[in-house]
Amino acid sequence: MSMTNLNIRMDKKVKEEAEAIFQELGLNMTTAVNIFLRTTIREKGIPFHLSLSVSNVTTKAAIEEGRKIALTDNVKGYDTVSDLKAALED
Repeated sequence: MSMTNLNIRMDKKVKEEAEAIFQELGLNMTTAVNIFLRTTIREKGIPFHLSLSVSNVTTKAAIEEGRKIALTDNVKGYDTVSDLKAALED
């Protein structure tokens, strides 16, 4: 197997924290990066979910409240926007 070097720049604190975790797992940085790259190749993509929409505590609470309301029989629902507007005017 032909070997090559990979030089990357990263925040010092990120590197130190990652190295501490890898050490607890019995890995070094090189092995951990190789695991990531080989998994990327095997899965033909980033081997974990990437998302821009991370809900904060308030949003999560609102979503949960909406789900509870949706499952509660005694909460009034509306079939049309006109019905909702009429109810808001009362």
